Amino acid sequence: MDGIDIIKDKCVGCKACFVACPYGAIEFVEKKAVITDKCTLCGACKESCRFSAIVSEMDYRQGSDLSRYEGMWVFAEQRYGKLKPVSLELLGKARELAARLNAKVTSVLFGYNIGFLARDLIAYGADQVLMMDEEWLGDFNDRIYGELITNLVKEHKPEIVLVGATSKGRSLAPYISSSLKTGLTADCTGLSIDDEGLLVQTRPAFGGNLMAEIVCPHNRPQMATVRPKVFKPLEPDYEKRGIITRIQKEPIEGLVKLIRNIDNAEGQSLTDAEIIVSVGRGIGSAANIRLAGELADALGGVLASSRPLVDMGWMPYSRQVGQTGKTVAPRIYIACGISGAIQHLAGLADIDTIIAINQDPEAPIFKVANYGIVADVKEFLPLLTEKIKQAKKA
Repeated sequence: MDGIDIIKDKCVGCKACFVACPYGAIEFVEKKAVITDKCTLCGACKESCRFSAIVSEMDYRQGSDLSRYEGMWVFAEQRYGKLKPVSLELLGKARELAARLNAKVTSVLFGYNIGFLARDLIAYGADQVLMMDEEWLGDFNDRIYGELITNLVKEHKPEIVLVGATSKGRSLAPYISSSLKTGLTADCTGLSIDDEGLLVQTRPAFGGNLMAEIVCPHNRPQMATVRPKVFKPLEPDYEKRGIITRIQKEPIEGLVKLIRNIDNAEGQSLTDAEIIVSVGRGIGSAANIRLAGELADALGGVLASSRPLVDMGWMPYSRQVGQTGKTVAPRIYIACGISGAIQHLAGLADIDTIIAINQDPEAPIFKVANYGIVADVKEFLPLLTEKIKQAKKA
């Protein structure tokens, strides 16, 4: 059984479920209700049934023994032998959460010629590293990685699994959660443990107008993807001891064949940048974006954008900061012509200094800025860039 089922012996054919179903997903065969493929698992039929003839998969699972699950897992994403910063950030947060649960932290590491990274993962907080170092794992494939992790989860039964909300993590985590038929909260900006020991997963909802707190009480593992730069990594301790377990499995064939890798040639990653100059509608035109680009170059920083400019095709999505883009935490963030909508502010993490330039003195961005400049960005940016260039020459 998958989703919602009808217990035939209890169904009396009253058709209350037929009336309650908003999607027309119930038919009657020989006076017994039948769920069709139109079902969205909304549960309206179950609530309407007075004879307890409709049950969900969760009803069966609530009787399962969840106490067998323990420990926290963090997927260690790497590329060409370099760990993604979000993996180290998650290890730091996992250590904090594990202390509440009196649990151990395990990092899962896949790739080729990546054995040396296991020592780094332990230094950054892992108690154990489950590692597969095989040539056929050299290139990421969500089906291959997903199958392997799904099988490992079934074998070891971790209580919590955390994955970075990167492009790879966003394809890997749903594969695992759907295979295990457990819950997944995507793009979390907060994690905590409640009084019952459940993982509270916080993420923006309804366009960023509220923060939803989500728990997964009946299924295991509890799973979440977390945005980069939300948490800070621990200071590495290379004296820390841990267990490194090498795992060997038979190769798995993927459905997609990698022909070649094409590196992103758009420069430094936003998530790694120390200085970001970001543009919004106030820049006026696509041609004026070069003014912010010149400022970013003068500061040794990176150019970014709010969502409206991406929607208009003026900036690539890889440069977008906000709820539906990147979460950033540079030392300095210069917002040029950005009003400061909550959807954009959701992408600003632990930033030392925010400088806002906007000709509207009532713009919401000034409420979060350390320094505010009321000016037309098209006129102000060239002056600021020139001053910075002169200061460098002095």
